[in-house]
Amino acid sequence: MEAKINQFFESVTNFFGGGDLIPWSTPDVILGCEREVAEASKEESDDRTNESIMRLSWALVHSRQPEDVQRGIAMLETSLTNTNSPLQKREKLYLLAVGYYRSGDYSRSRQLLDQCLEIAPDWRQALSLKKTVEDRITKDGVIGIGITATAVGLIAGGIAAALARKN
Repeated sequence: MEAKINQFFESVTNFFGGGDLIPWSTPDVILGCEREVAEASKEESDDRTNESIMRLSWALVHSRQPEDVQRGIAMLETSLTNTNSPLQKREKLYLLAVGYYRSGDYSRSRQLLDQCLEIAPDWRQALSLKKTVEDRITKDGVIGIGITATAVGLIAGGIAAALARKN
């Protein structure tokens, strides 16, 4: 019985909390990536600098801090315009999709994943995130319908109570 109760609470928590499997980064990882970018920019190797910036972008969009996620999104959007390689474009689009997912803009995340999947239709990571995004959009819709139905019920109940008092 206790196992069933725990399973119920876990499913409710996952429903409202998202329950995604996207990894999180820590402030220490971000700090390390920032140092790496600073060191790489002192050298004259553009490749090393670009790789360091990609790692920092990854760490930022996977952060629990909204300001880090926004910073990662801005970095990726800026660097996306200078991307010629389809592989790099795919990676940046995916990271942008993660960032928008983390910031709650699920429709933008889905759009970016569609662009990503145009480049690599069988990429499992993008397919998995797209399913997570679509599940989240569905859950938000169900929650919205529930809230609306509750509000309508309360209003109807209030009107019925007011009419009952009049009579």
